[in-house]
Amino acid sequence: MDFALSDEQRMLRDAAREFLGNRSNSEAVRAVMETEAGFDPALWTEMAGLGWQAMAVPEEYGGAGFTVLELGIILEEMGRALTPAPFLSSVVLGANTLLLAGTEEQKRELLPAVAAGERRLAAAFIEPDGSWDPEDLTTTATAAGPDVVVTGTKSFVVDGHSADTLIVAARNEAGSIDLYLVDSENSGVAASPLETMDMTRKQATVSFNSVRLPASARVGDSGSGAITIARLYDLAVVALAFEQVGGAERCMEMSVAYAKERYQFGRPIGSFQAVKHKCADMLVAVEGARSAAYYAGWTASVADDDLPVVAALAKAYCSDAFFDVAAETIQVHGGIGFTWEHDAHLYFKRAKTDQLLFGDSAAWRAKLADRVGL
Repeated sequence: MDFALSDEQRMLRDAAREFLGNRSNSEAVRAVMETEAGFDPALWTEMAGLGWQAMAVPEEYGGAGFTVLELGIILEEMGRALTPAPFLSSVVLGANTLLLAGTEEQKRELLPAVAAGERRLAAAFIEPDGSWDPEDLTTTATAAGPDVVVTGTKSFVVDGHSADTLIVAARNEAGSIDLYLVDSENSGVAASPLETMDMTRKQATVSFNSVRLPASARVGDSGSGAITIARLYDLAVVALAFEQVGGAERCMEMSVAYAKERYQFGRPIGSFQAVKHKCADMLVAVEGARSAAYYAGWTASVADDDLPVVAALAKAYCSDAFFDVAAETIQVHGGIGFTWEHDAHLYFKRAKTDQLLFGDSAAWRAKLADRVGL
């Protein structure tokens, strides 16, 4: 097992960093996060032109056929730049749901459009109580002749207000969970953006008012939704871990640079032991998180049976590492780190939201303990 990047992977990383440095700098991020959509359609199209949305989609469905590791390199750079884009929702959650459980017809219809950046997906799983456990779902799917009628409200749906197609989790009449594809233009669907801490990753409330769907809209076998969601979350937290590594590394770089240029008592603050220790702790956290993320990415790429354990470890560790580094970044910067004008608060808000996304660190530590038999 060699975690060193190949020449091609380094070229991918460098190209992505240069591109996002130009197209997703601080000024651009701040402008986009103030919009209702929460992303720049022109940038999304450019990303598609670079093949990013197609990265981990199999070639037979219009993708590039790369692994989770290559996708992770892109996500790490997007995390560094805090790029506002429906990438996690569409490319990670949406496409993987179809790859895990979709019919051949669903894959051939939707995945090429996702890979081309022409269709955006979103996973509508969570309800207003905020629980990530599928067993807590109250949205219903009731049989109506050959069709099914979906009724309920989803909340905290990442990019739910801008998606073209929603993947909805609902409880069927047998009490188990099914997943359904719902067109956002359906007259029974109403989406509205939520005011959340992290303005760089939009979330929405989506209501489904007696939405009538054909049987072909179901993703996977009847009653298989909970298993699909569990497998999907393992892949999603690995993707999120790469983002968190990128964000944490950028925070560390900002802190070290500021510690070198900010003078007090005639010397740079980085020469003081307390600040040195903070920066050293950041480096340890970043490198530990990178090891966890890349190991999880490698595990996901080879479809290893250890993924549930490694994914839980990566989510718990990387979430806390990013949050701790972002918090220390504010401390190193002092008063300026608390201001709206400085980017430190943007990374801190993303770190805190990421810590809770798909379940908090404590929940994933509990999963880890359960999965290793403790």
